[in-house]
Amino acid sequence: MEIHIVAAGETILKLSQIYNISPERIISDNGLLPPYVLVVGQALIITKPETIHYVKPGDTLYSIAVKYGITLQELYQNNPELTQYEPLSENQILVISFEGEKRRTISINGYAYPFVNQELLRRTLPFLTFLSIFSYGMKEDGTLLIPDDSLLLEEAKAFQALPVLVLTSLTEEDVFSHERLKKLILDPEYQNSILNQLIEIMLKKGYRGLDADFEFIPKEDSYAYFAFLENAKKRLHAQGLFLHTALAPKTSATQPGLLYEGHNYAKMGEICDRVLLMTYEWGYKYGPPLAVAPIPQVEKVVQYAVSVIPPEKIFMGIPNYAYDWTLPYVPKVSEAVTIGNQWAVKIAAENQAEIQYDEVAQSPFFYYSKDNKEHVVWFEDVRSIEAKFNLLDNYNLLGPGYWNVMRPFAQNWAFISTQYHVKKYLY
Repeated sequence: MEIHIVAAGETILKLSQIYNISPERIISDNGLLPPYVLVVGQALIITKPETIHYVKPGDTLYSIAVKYGITLQELYQNNPELTQYEPLSENQILVISFEGEKRRTISINGYAYPFVNQELLRRTLPFLTFLSIFSYGMKEDGTLLIPDDSLLLEEAKAFQALPVLVLTSLTEEDVFSHERLKKLILDPEYQNSILNQLIEIMLKKGYRGLDADFEFIPKEDSYAYFAFLENAKKRLHAQGLFLHTALAPKTSATQPGLLYEGHNYAKMGEICDRVLLMTYEWGYKYGPPLAVAPIPQVEKVVQYAVSVIPPEKIFMGIPNYAYDWTLPYVPKVSEAVTIGNQWAVKIAAENQAEIQYDEVAQSPFFYYSKDNKEHVVWFEDVRSIEAKFNLLDNYNLLGPGYWNVMRPFAQNWAFISTQYHVKKYLY
């Protein structure tokens, strides 16, 4: 794998000749969009197949995987188009492996809403160890708000991604309710009713774990929250199920603020089987233009986390989204537009912007003008993803956790397919 930074005048055809790979491979690996115009400063991932297979009459995906000693999921990872279940054609070229050694085996967690695009979901699931389905909620009367999760559960099983039921305090109006959370952790009857229903649904539908995803817990309620987690873990483990939770991005045990004070890393890491560090949102929708997940700030959170939680329990959060701010930024007035990382590059191409790279934050950005207004976009590309994975590896963390997998990000998955083995569990 190589990373190429586009210079003025370069084209996909020219790069395919330089690297001796097909233009289609460059387009696919980088999620390039028509009319396939490259942007000065754009980072491209260049993957180089080592072993390829030409499809012969009678070949099946299973027979090809067996022949080369790889899994079906690895075949899907190396050839994303296969996830759409199109019939194989004679002389179709399949990548079996890429040049270079893989770093290690990691687990990958990704969050998705029930309305995720099915084609996108199928292209993503081969890379996921866990699919966290967002989200179940709680009604005032003690019954559950149940999303239409049937499609996600069906596809997760097909691609060996363990489904995780995410529980939040979202209400019927799709807003987070501190009152519902408070009732859950302080009312034993309500709590056990919710857990009874959750476990029944999980066993019936095939969920393998629960993700208790609650933020903004007041410090005075924290011990009640830990007791809830203890109760949930005991009940879940008795049924062979696991418990995950999400942690606000803290850098010390005493960090002040409502977002942080109720999340005790040591205690929650001790109780839960795995945790997700929400290492993103330094640049956020209502804040000033910044990198969403700048490496120095992310590393400070990781350093604190591994001092109190075993690294093999920790998913490091990675944002699969970008922000487009209109300038000048006005506090309490400005609101950035959320876009996908691939869409960010298309915006740069359409506006003939030059992509720059912040070497400190290790994140790309660019400026452009539209309708007489100046904009700045901060996003993720293969360079920033490699920086995040270097951090993951340096601290030997379990793997990445993506918020979320609702937008395409081909570079990210191409990077993983060349660099890592992905942990998969048998159903």
